[in-house]
Amino acid sequence: MSAEWKEDAEPAPVVIALVDDDRNILTSVSLALQAEGFVTRVYSDGATALRGLVDNRPDLAVVDIKMPRMDGMEMLRRLREKSDLPVIFLTSKDTEIDEALGLAMGADDYIGKPFSQRLLIERIRAVLRRTARRGEPEEPAAERRVMVRGPLEMDPERHRVRWGHADVQLTVTEFLILEALAQRPGVVKTRDQLMDVAYAHDSYVDDRTIDSHIKRLRKKFRTVDPEFAAIETLYGVGYRFDVEEAG
Repeated sequence: MSAEWKEDAEPAPVVIALVDDDRNILTSVSLALQAEGFVTRVYSDGATALRGLVDNRPDLAVVDIKMPRMDGMEMLRRLREKSDLPVIFLTSKDTEIDEALGLAMGADDYIGKPFSQRLLIERIRAVLRRTARRGEPEEPAAERRVMVRGPLEMDPERHRVRWGHADVQLTVTEFLILEALAQRPGVVKTRDQLMDVAYAHDSYVDDRTIDSHIKRLRKKFRTVDPEFAAIETLYGVGYRFDVEEAG
């Protein structure tokens, strides 16, 4: 009688599904992810992707919003009826309405086109780390590293943000920027400092991208508190978080 045991088995590879009608994007991103050790599956339309994501679930899906047959929004809506699969949206510039709808429906993050492949890989890893904690037992708030700044509560381990008694849904990038500002209230952070926090060091990002993120942060907080004014602009210098300004 004999038995075979496999010691120190290799962990299962992480599978990323890519959903985009642009073949060039599918090919280039797939190759970049494979070079980082991921396994990829590609789909060129939302309807085909939906069947694949449900029947053969990956670890995460990167989904373009604008697609034929079934766009990313409709695909996510139907997917959420059956699965909590992590989803990162690829979206065109200045699509704040799409972003708000997508987050409300359960998207985990957004990346605007055109995008750095290195940035996308970092965002994938960040979302995977965060979603890996979903199944962990809930710890008492007192035992977690929860940052409290006046009405603001930030729980990095659970990626949760509250303002007063209201939850605020933020993307990974927005969370990192807000966390950097709120860690030291009253201290000014330049755009360059915030870019270093939110983006990979070898990614090219225009410094005005930070302005766009700040604008969206303010808009999201003002949906739960119209008087929100905790993120202050110092023109020509940068931004700071001031709880006294929040009232």
